[in-house]
Amino acid sequence: MFKQDALEAEPIVATTLDALLTWTPTQGRPGADLRTAVGDVKAHALELLRFDLIDMPLIRCFDLAYMNSISVYQMETVRRIAAAQPAVSVGAIMTKDTLIQLAFATSGYIISNMTFTSRADVDQLKIGVNDAFEAAEEELADRMDSMTWRAVLKLHAAISMHLVETARPLPRMLDYRFYQTMPSVVMAHRLYADASRADELRNENKVVHPAFCPRQGRALSA
Repeated sequence: MFKQDALEAEPIVATTLDALLTWTPTQGRPGADLRTAVGDVKAHALELLRFDLIDMPLIRCFDLAYMNSISVYQMETVRRIAAAQPAVSVGAIMTKDTLIQLAFATSGYIISNMTFTSRADVDQLKIGVNDAFEAAEEELADRMDSMTWRAVLKLHAAISMHLVETARPLPRMLDYRFYQTMPSVVMAHRLYADASRADELRNENKVVHPAFCPRQGRALSA
């Protein structure tokens, strides 16, 4: 990478890694490893960029964030911060795109290991994923960066398919409305004639206390 490009790309790397460290839970040995890795990359970022050697150190930082149980929503915040960084030179744009792709790829790993008990959670995550990817895809298409665009589009399709397949076995939902607040076991008995299904109502409607369920919400269709 040319020196001027590397000088422009260095603050993009530093800002994104600062965000990664801020939004990642860092406890114990994995947390120490992440802090060390981020500090090392920031200290040598200009040299690594200048000689095109920054890819593997960046991958390690994102891998360590994944190992530290960063959530998909926290990773989306990191991606947004990376996407918001100004970049003019070719080297800076490539560095910014690399950071965005790493955030997307890490989000894919996180989603692949998530367990869903609510169809609503899957649908909400699908909306967030689509919004994030569509913005990136549109920007890449405007720049006519076909190689990166195809890579991002392929990852988008894979994550979307995974979420569709994950949601498929979850029961469909119906809206309900009662005349007064009731415990979840009473609601379950009235809706399903089975009080043992109270946990399903609590999970789906994010009930704080099972003795005081909201009068309206969503229930499994069967």
